[in-house]
Amino acid sequence: MKKSVLLLLVCLMQIGLSFGQPKYEFRAAWVATVDNIDWPSKKGLSTDSQKVEYVRLLDMHQRNGLNAVIVQIRPATDAMYPSQYEPWSEWLTGTQGKPPVPYYDPLEFMIAEAHKRGLEFHAWCNPYRAEFSINKSSISPTHITRIHPEWFVTYGSTRYFDPGNKEAQEFVVRVIRDIVSRYDIDAIHFDDYFYPYRISGKEFPDAESYSKYGQGMDKEDWRRSNVDSIIVKLSRAIKEENKYCKFGISPFGVWRNKEKDPDGSDTRAGQTNYDDLYADILLWLRNGWIDYVAPQLYWEFTQPNAPYGVLLDWWNKHTYGRHCFIGLGIYRAGSNTAWKDPSLLPRQIQALRDASNVQGAIYFSSKSFVKNPNGWSDSLQNNYYRHPALIPPMKWIDSTKPDMPSVKLVSSNSYANTIQLDLSVPDSLTSLKAFVVYTFSEDSVEGGVGNIYKIIPSKHQALITLPFFEMVKKRIAVTTLDRNNNESDLQYLNPGDLKLSLKN
Repeated sequence: MKKSVLLLLVCLMQIGLSFGQPKYEFRAAWVATVDNIDWPSKKGLSTDSQKVEYVRLLDMHQRNGLNAVIVQIRPATDAMYPSQYEPWSEWLTGTQGKPPVPYYDPLEFMIAEAHKRGLEFHAWCNPYRAEFSINKSSISPTHITRIHPEWFVTYGSTRYFDPGNKEAQEFVVRVIRDIVSRYDIDAIHFDDYFYPYRISGKEFPDAESYSKYGQGMDKEDWRRSNVDSIIVKLSRAIKEENKYCKFGISPFGVWRNKEKDPDGSDTRAGQTNYDDLYADILLWLRNGWIDYVAPQLYWEFTQPNAPYGVLLDWWNKHTYGRHCFIGLGIYRAGSNTAWKDPSLLPRQIQALRDASNVQGAIYFSSKSFVKNPNGWSDSLQNNYYRHPALIPPMKWIDSTKPDMPSVKLVSSNSYANTIQLDLSVPDSLTSLKAFVVYTFSEDSVEGGVGNIYKIIPSKHQALITLPFFEMVKKRIAVTTLDRNNNESDLQYLNPGDLKLSLKN
């Protein structure tokens, strides 16, 4: 009986959410390549197999209603693309430094396939991890740890750049600048590994660089200043290469505990960004060094030390005008009683939608959706992400509306149940990302509230087919969307033309 009541409540919640979806919402999944977590499924797959797996992955996310993917292209100072600075990744070909066979550029392919489906592509890079597992990882003779071993330190079983080494910082900035200059990515995305998570009883071995560069600063303040400085350098380099390329950081979910700082969250996290990873995220947001923050809130509402609701509220109050996307831990489905509850994810989505300064969600990780845990893939498709959403524009990057499209009725055919429209933009509009098709009730006036029917990726022109009988009693309007997700005014299809065509 209790189970039946719970399922009814979940269904009612899903129905309610499907009628209240936001027009603007970032919906993404992390695609981890390190250790073959998400893609490719294993080392050394053929080029064709890699492509097939990636396309299947994108199609799944498109069905689920996502509008972006965050793909790890630099998991351990290696590359999922041809690079003059770093060798091919071992998780791509099986041996670090070995190119794919037959040869192709995976990053170019991944970006093109994502954009073809209307998905933004955020290039996820790990800043400082250099050797994932010492004595186990494949390391190329051209790997930077072999060329400049003095830039690196060993902590636990992993080798890292020393964040205090200025030459190492400059190298990382060059790598990122190279990516932005050569590829049509929508964002550079860094995860939470700046200084690594503390290992009990072991001090991070940066005494030499502290002695060289510390200049009498408190050591912890000096470490934070090292991370601050590379964020500033990266931010500047990214915008110099492409002002439209966004810069996002996905930190650990707790900035500081309240017991350490009155501005911290009411949590009792064992490690925090500020005190242990030396990442002062709030400083970066306040100074506009990053465009978005994506805190990893992989906990349930009832988690005793870091409850989801408490942290969601805290981050909502500390965005400083930048965008905030909440990292949701769908991978934890079934891991404890709370994560066996099919209503957990719906409640998390509703809570973040109710937060006025939160613009969306990112799910970790991609492969978690494959088995439809707790029916959540179905829920996204049929309810929470049933209708398309536009990615929120970042007005500080660009706020200019693009030109309206031209909308022409080409043909209509009741027997074939089709209406064809030709959509185009002036040649002067070079930053077109997509056309957005809206439907309105037949008696609506211009400027009324409509629903997004479809988002059509395009660079200049599109011929689209709509269902005849579904459109008979509706008004149709179209807008253009530019690369910063600014939207034009509505261009309505002349209702007289449509009605005349329907009579014929």
